[in-house]
Amino acid sequence: MLEAPLAAPGKSGDAWPGTGAQGNGMGDFDGAARDLIRRWKDDPAAAYQTWFLWSERVKNFRSIRRGLEVVVAEIEAGSFGNAYRGSSLETVVHSIAEQRQIFRGADHAFLWKPKLRIPDIYENPANQRAFGRLIDGCACCSTEGEIIRHIEDIDRCCIKGLGPAVANLLYFLHPTLVPPFNTRIVEGYNRLTGAQVRLGSWPHFLAMRQGILDLNARYRDLLSNDLGAIGALLFDIGAGRYPAPPRDGTGAAAFADRLRAARAAAADLTPAEARSEKDEASHSEVQSWLRDLGTALGYRVWIAANDRGRLHNGRPLGEGCLEVLPPVLMAAPGADMVRLIDVLWLSPDADRVTAAFEVEHSTSIYSGIVRMLDLALGHADPHAEGGLFLVAPDAREAEVRAQLARPAFARIADLKIGWLPYGELARHREAISRFGEGLKAIRAIARPLP
Repeated sequence: MLEAPLAAPGKSGDAWPGTGAQGNGMGDFDGAARDLIRRWKDDPAAAYQTWFLWSERVKNFRSIRRGLEVVVAEIEAGSFGNAYRGSSLETVVHSIAEQRQIFRGADHAFLWKPKLRIPDIYENPANQRAFGRLIDGCACCSTEGEIIRHIEDIDRCCIKGLGPAVANLLYFLHPTLVPPFNTRIVEGYNRLTGAQVRLGSWPHFLAMRQGILDLNARYRDLLSNDLGAIGALLFDIGAGRYPAPPRDGTGAAAFADRLRAARAAAADLTPAEARSEKDEASHSEVQSWLRDLGTALGYRVWIAANDRGRLHNGRPLGEGCLEVLPPVLMAAPGADMVRLIDVLWLSPDADRVTAAFEVEHSTSIYSGIVRMLDLALGHADPHAEGGLFLVAPDAREAEVRAQLARPAFARIADLKIGWLPYGELARHREAISRFGEGLKAIRAIARPLP
């Protein structure tokens, strides 16, 4: 049964820690918190710039939502099965877990622990159906009251091992109402507010959620309606990369020293901990290759809507490309996702897509595959011509083939997607642009998948 949630700061009638009678200046919690947020946002190694502003983050929302629809449909049809490995849920959670450092390890909560027999949604059909109802109910509702009611329902089921980690799924359904959730975020929240939120409790999560909403409202001018921004801030505080402001109005000098030290330490993070700008430049560089190659071959080129303004060698990626997709494409099913495909080549004399390229530099291939599906189902041309390509570093081939071999991707072979390694594209792109014609040369250097 859902117990009364912990009192959230700002809801009990008390002032926020460090405000009011405790003074102003650096000793003031509010002023120190604002200084922290500003410095954190400006830090290229902090989660705000490496994850929240990351273009792939937004692209993945719809594909994750579609994946959850598949999970719900399989549970309703009784075809989900009794194993996590190879399931549609694993596909979705794996995609979330690859959302850079803030979601690293998100799959741990859903992995089957045979000795503990948790989370108990694989072998217990009733629990599995309750889990499906939670996801389906939250996907179909639009208010926080409805979301909380669905959480109360799942909490009453007392499903072993199924706790607030599910909020990471709900965040991608309602990013303005449900914050992301993990150990670091909880630790960051506790350090910032002095709360004692526990990891495995839905009531504690709901109390923390309300506190996060209050914090976000207080600093909305520096953060975002999307709770991913404040979630990223709490993550970095919980990870020790940034200190929490003093809550008692004292220790201002020590806090300033810790803040400077944390920023210096953040600058020394390894590439595995903080994605360097080199990763982003590589993705943009390959997009620019495909843009220039498509133009040289006589195609009209479309660059993903959220990448058009990104610079490569001082030039916007969308320069010289289509500014809008033809109406027939925008009216087709899945048009919102098609607009986010990294590079499209359109026929010079017809409003049809001849080739589509998803550049998967370091991210999960799941969202790219979903966008390809939207295009293929809405327009038969690329499917028929074999003009769908995943473009990625040579070293990722084994990883991609292993992913596509999973049961969840069993029908992908019908799309005739080609694997286009960076190395092959780099070696042959100039010759293709000079002597190539149509897609023949591209298909010659691509490899069939799966």
